[in-house]
Amino acid sequence: MAVQKISVCFVHSESDSEPTVKDLPKILGDVLLTKPRPTPGRSIFFLETSCPHDPHLLQLTARQACAIESAALHNPNFQVFVLFASPRNQPQGESKEALIDAILSYPNVQLRRLNLMRYAEGTPIEDWLKGGQLFRSSYLIIHISDLLRLITLYRFGGIYMDLDVVVLRSLENVPLNYAGAESDTHVANGVMSLAPTGFGHQFAASCLRDFQINFDGGDWGNNGPGVITRVAQTICGTKNITMMLQDRNRCHEFQVHDRNAFYAVPWTDWRHFFEPEFVEETLKRTKDSYLIHVWNKHSHQHSIRVGSSTAYGKIAEQNCPRSYAAAGKFF
Repeated sequence: MAVQKISVCFVHSESDSEPTVKDLPKILGDVLLTKPRPTPGRSIFFLETSCPHDPHLLQLTARQACAIESAALHNPNFQVFVLFASPRNQPQGESKEALIDAILSYPNVQLRRLNLMRYAEGTPIEDWLKGGQLFRSSYLIIHISDLLRLITLYRFGGIYMDLDVVVLRSLENVPLNYAGAESDTHVANGVMSLAPTGFGHQFAASCLRDFQINFDGGDWGNNGPGVITRVAQTICGTKNITMMLQDRNRCHEFQVHDRNAFYAVPWTDWRHFFEPEFVEETLKRTKDSYLIHVWNKHSHQHSIRVGSSTAYGKIAEQNCPRSYAAAGKFF
C-alpha cells in the first residue's frame, strides 16, 4: 500500500469524519471530546492503527479482542480504551460482530477514535509533526503507532499495551512508571506505564523529544523500542540493562521489569505458544508473568483451532473467555 494512500487514513479533516444526520451509522466518538474520557493514571490503552480497505469498518481480530478482554477482566477498576487512529463506525445495537459484542460486554471497555493532528496539539511533538517527516517513513503504520502510544501516555498517563498480548493478572496495584526489558540491550515499548504528572509526565515528554530528534523513517525499531531504551539509559545513567534491573534506585522513579514480566517467551520462540509439544513448558515459563506477548509480527498467520492443546489456546480460554468463545473454529 502506497505511503500516500496510508497517510489519508490518519490525516483527515473533521468534515471527513463527522457524519451528517443522513450518514448512518455514526462515527466513533473522539477520545478528546467524548465522555467518559480517560481517567488519568487509571486507564489502559490499546491502539488500532491499521488502514482497512473499508475506512470506516469497525472490526477486530479474535486475538485483538482477547487482549482487550483480558485487560478489562483482570483490571475491573481501570477503564480500557481502544483507540482507532482512523474514523470507524459506532457499533449499532447488535453489531453483528460477535467479537465487538464480546469486549463491549465489559462495562469498563470504551471504543474511541483519535485525530492524529489534533491529538498532538499542545504536546512537544506538535510542531515537528506538521513538518511531514513522519509521513515519509518506510514503516509509516508502525511509526505512527510508536508515536501515538507516547502521545497517549503524555496526555493521560496510565498503561499502554500492544494488541497481541494476553493479560494474566491485575496491574492495578503495580506502581506506574515502568516498562519491560526484552533483551540484554533493549527496553521494549510493547507495554509501557507512566504517571500522568510529575516524573512520569516528564519521562513522556523526554520520549517525545527523543522521537523527533532521533527519528529515522528507514529503521523499523529506532523510533519505538529505540526511544524508550535511550530515554531509560539517560535516566538510569547506564546503557547496561542488567544494571537497571539489579539496582532499582539508579533509575529513580522508573522501573525496568525483567523479561519474565511481559516477554518471558522471546520472539525467537513465538511458535512455543502455538505448538502442542511446548504447552507445559510455555505455561510454566509464563506462570509468574503479568501478561504474555505472542509476537503478532511473526505469528499472525499461524492460527490455532479452538479447543486445541496449545499454550496460547489454554491461556486465552482462561483469560479472555468471551472472545475465545466468539472466535468460531479458529483463533
